[in-house]
Amino acid sequence: MSAQSPAATAPAAGPAGIGPLHSHARRRAERRAETRRTRGLLLGRSRAARVLALLILALFAASWLLPLLWALDTSFKSEVQAQSLPLQWLPDGGFTLENYRTVFERGEVFTWMWNTLLVAALVTVLTVIICALAGYAFSRTVFKGRRVLFAATIALIMVPGQILIVPLFKEMDVLNAVDTFAGVILPQTIAPMMVYIFKQYFDQVPQEIEDAARVDGAGNWRLFWNVILPTSRPIVTAVAIFVFIGAWNNFMWPFIITNNPDLMTLPVGLSTVKNAYGTIYAQTMASAMIAALPLTILFMPFQRQIIKAVAPRAWAGSEAAVGPDGLAGPGGSAGPVGSAVPSVPR
Repeated sequence: MSAQSPAATAPAAGPAGIGPLHSHARRRAERRAETRRTRGLLLGRSRAARVLALLILALFAASWLLPLLWALDTSFKSEVQAQSLPLQWLPDGGFTLENYRTVFERGEVFTWMWNTLLVAALVTVLTVIICALAGYAFSRTVFKGRRVLFAATIALIMVPGQILIVPLFKEMDVLNAVDTFAGVILPQTIAPMMVYIFKQYFDQVPQEIEDAARVDGAGNWRLFWNVILPTSRPIVTAVAIFVFIGAWNNFMWPFIITNNPDLMTLPVGLSTVKNAYGTIYAQTMASAMIAALPLTILFMPFQRQIIKAVAPRAWAGSEAAVGPDGLAGPGGSAGPVGSAVPSVPR
């Protein structure tokens, strides 16, 4: 029996033989190509235009980062150094962690952080479910009074939230929900803007996908959960992140509805520490950094999902669909349907 040649025992080349390292490298190459295509559409093909646009963006980024860096720098100074003139980035006596130690010692920071996480998570889940269902009803179903209800939803977007504080408080008082987690969470789950965003996104889902599901016997409920919602994953992720950030930073409503320190959220609890010991600038900056840190950690892994949901999906299209001048190339158009809805495997 003849020995097999090395070529016969080698694994077959092709997609099935690609190892995890090759797959990872391929995904990185695809992301780099997508970034180059997006940059070309945003900044143009001219080198001078790209340089000018990048300089302007760098200027805006620096103007946005400077206050944050100053707040971070101040949080590591002593109170005397924070109020001394002229202002200095590097204090003479060096940096200190005393402000952070004081905030943790004088307040129930971990309890407030857990309360904030619980409230923000429940508000996010309920808001996404309620608003997605409402957006689907306005987009894909026909019922009596649909136009009137949608017009009322749009009108609610223009109503300032401060006007609703007294009616909401009276409603929570009637429901015996004052100074409870339910009273903090429930009024924050109604978001007309998110209903409008979901409705506009669902309008772009091709009708053929829905028709194919109905032929297979899917009703409205199954169609929503198994077809429409999975194809809308980018917008669901973006809405969830925006709602979570809003609920985490919300100060006014939790401040009004809660009196028990064990139910306070992080913004409310940190404000009581500041008010109880006077206006202390360095300690205030330390409190702000503590409140912002979890959101920063949350945002970093999901920033690509936000960009994919907010930016037009046509930016990630193929070179065949987009010409070198940034317009739709031959063989297709960069319409809203093809650019906003991911394909559904059949």
